[in-house]
Formats: sequence, C-alpha cells, structure tokens
Amino acid sequence: MKHLLNSEKETFEFAKNYAKKLKGGEIIGLIGNLGAGKTVFSRGLAAGLGIKNKITSPTFVLMKVYNVKKEVIKHFCHIDAYRLKTEADLSAIGAEEYFGKPDTVTIIEWADKTRNILPKNTKLIEFKIGKADKREINY
Repeated sequence: MKHLLNSEKETFEFAKNYAKKLKGGEIIGLIGNLGAGKTVFSRGLAAGLGIKNKITSPTFVLMKVYNVKKEVIKHFCHIDAYRLKTEADLSAIGAEEYFGKPDTVTIIEWADKTRNILPKNTKLIEFKIGKADKREINY
C-alpha cells in the first residue's frame, strides 16, 4: 500500500494512528534515505503507544527500550542500524531478544542493513522523498 504525506507532522500523525493497530510482537523495519522520515515515524509510533519520553534515534547506542503502559504492550524497542558494521553486531547488542516478544513492539531504522537476520514476519515500510518535501510511504 502506498501513502503520500505532505509534511513531518503528517508523517508523525500517520505513525501515531498506525500504532493503534499494533497488538504486540510486531517487528517493523524502516527503509529509506537519510532525512526520509524514519525517525519522525518512530516518534509518532512511540507517541501512539503512549510514550511521553523524547524519542531520538539511537544512532550511537544502537538500541533503546522504552516502557509502555498498555494492557498487552509493555516495551517499545527502538533500533537504529545505521552505524552497524555487520548484521552480527545487532545480535551482539541483544536486539534479537526483543524480536517477536508478545509484549514488545520493535522498530528498526535502516532495516535494509539487517534484512538477513530479521524474522520473516517483519513488516517493512519504505520511505521515499518526493517533490516539495513530500514523503511517500510504501508498506
């Protein structure tokens, strides 16, 4: 499915609404160029899960886990694979422990760098920069 977004705010709100469909156990891989909207989407998803913390991309620490106060979803695992040298580095930080856990939603920015170790049920969302700062999301 393709969706065209006109601003950062629309990207945030789209992700916030997308979060309402999550039941726990989802792994969401974000793919796109620098500045395409992956982190904005991650922030919106976190807001939709009720997380009040300021969400920034964990570029240097690679992974941050936030507590969620929902009935089923208890954790939001935010991974940024941009600086990974190999896919094995993702395993080394313990990220796979969160994959598919029924009480966790995992989101991975730069998921194209980790495709070979992601579970088959990973939902991939591709971001493209369009004309006049519009964003196209394919999911």
